[in-house]
Amino acid sequence: MSLVTPSIDSRLAGIAPGFRVLSILVEAAPITHPEVAAAALAQACQQMINDDVPWADAHLSGWDDVFKAFGAKPKRTPCSASALRKRVLKDGSLPPLDPVVDIYNAVSIRYAIPVGGENVAAYSGTPRLTLADGSEPFDTFKEGQPVVEHPEPGEVIWRDDTGVTCRRWNWRQGIRTRLDSQAQSMWFILESLPSMPLAALEEAGDELVNNLQRLMPGATAQVQMLTL
Repeated sequence: MSLVTPSIDSRLAGIAPGFRVLSILVEAAPITHPEVAAAALAQACQQMINDDVPWADAHLSGWDDVFKAFGAKPKRTPCSASALRKRVLKDGSLPPLDPVVDIYNAVSIRYAIPVGGENVAAYSGTPRLTLADGSEPFDTFKEGQPVVEHPEPGEVIWRDDTGVTCRRWNWRQGIRTRLDSQAQSMWFILESLPSMPLAALEEAGDELVNNLQRLMPGATAQVQMLTL
């Protein structure tokens, strides 16, 4: 299993000082226990409502500040964790989508942390977190139709050699590299700020890997910590 080592633009240190990424590469195995995903998602929703983590408000507020620092409007385009948790607060739960997606969404909800999941086979070159110049293509859907958009100059994006894979840091993933249970090489990105304890970030990563290995016995994982 070759390691995916993303690069982080040093200019982002001024936008998100103390930013940390837990990068996890998973080689999949056949799914034999799909019930693990549904249970993890339901449990995460209930824990968020009944016994939330103590750093949740500070961490999500910190992400709002980061988004504002590069010109985004978090009330309109919030970080992915805020968007998920708002849906849980409104509806009391989140409907299952896909076993692998449900597992990483559960970690995001429970730990109040943006978590991305990507299909490594769809990547061209090394993933990198950087500032957009505005020319990079981003494939998405608009009004049910596939369209190509472009980020704003100065927007923080994840990208590869082909184009944008996630806009506004962790707001919206593109279609091309989107992950589902059919992927063989899966890459997960857990993104935290200093208001989330480092031990909690490591615990979130452990939970993600453990649940994926329960879902897919025989799956293997490699974990890296990257910091600004």
